[in-house]
Amino acid sequence: MTAITTTVPAGIAFTAPRPRRLATWATLARRRFMLSAHTPREVLAPLVTPLLFALVIAPALARMIPGGAGYSTFVIVGTVGLLIPLTCTFAGISVIVDRTGGARRELLAAPIPRSLIVLGNMAVAIAVSLLQVAALIVAGWARGSHFHVTAAGAGWFLGAVLSFTVFMYAVAEILANRIPTQEEYVGLTPVVAILPWFLAGSLFPITALPGWLAAIARILPTTHALALLRYGVLGHGGTGLHDIWGIGSTTAEAALSLLVLAAWAGLATTASIRVFKRSAVH
Repeated sequence: MTAITTTVPAGIAFTAPRPRRLATWATLARRRFMLSAHTPREVLAPLVTPLLFALVIAPALARMIPGGAGYSTFVIVGTVGLLIPLTCTFAGISVIVDRTGGARRELLAAPIPRSLIVLGNMAVAIAVSLLQVAALIVAGWARGSHFHVTAAGAGWFLGAVLSFTVFMYAVAEILANRIPTQEEYVGLTPVVAILPWFLAGSLFPITALPGWLAAIARILPTTHALALLRYGVLGHGGTGLHDIWGIGSTTAEAALSLLVLAAWAGLATTASIRVFKRSAVH
């Protein structure tokens, strides 16, 4: 019997076939989900804040305003603009933990596109945000809030939630990969997640702000998100959209605000992937 040997020319290496991107993304998302929600406590804890707002805080604020029965619903929908940033910001802590003492090195050594690591983490942030928003709306409805939902309105609402969540998680990912410690990262949470909410028409229209602050508010993604959310489920004629654009056509204003949100989400996601890739080599 004669043995046959093959010589591989210099400079040529065998590489394993790339796994399917969708399957890889699903695996990474499942890994992050198991790390974030592997006990009942971790599943139920994110629901405490939306239930507190819907059942206690919003009704209490409504009682302080004469004839403010509808204000409770106004505040509940506005709370979405706070829940999503807080959820995404806290999700960024897990990125720091992964970087300092988790399995990040092993993931970086695996033959997978690094962008899928970011997108896998983002998928879990989106799922948790959707769960919180659903709990908030259901609890508000059970507490007596009145929502005017149509198929088109639900589409605007869902589009705003998804675009805003993608944007906020991308911002959290950027900060988590640029800031060295958890303490410094947590210290920025009020600036990133809470301050824009107060300026974006969450508790009062942006027209009540001084002129220069109202101009800043019109640029904030949170402002566009809240205006779309209220247009989608409150049926108030798109007052928040008129405050931003003032062009008369509510549908056109809604489309413009959704386009602004999508642009912010796309830019932030691209930047977050680039920052992650750069931080991976340091």
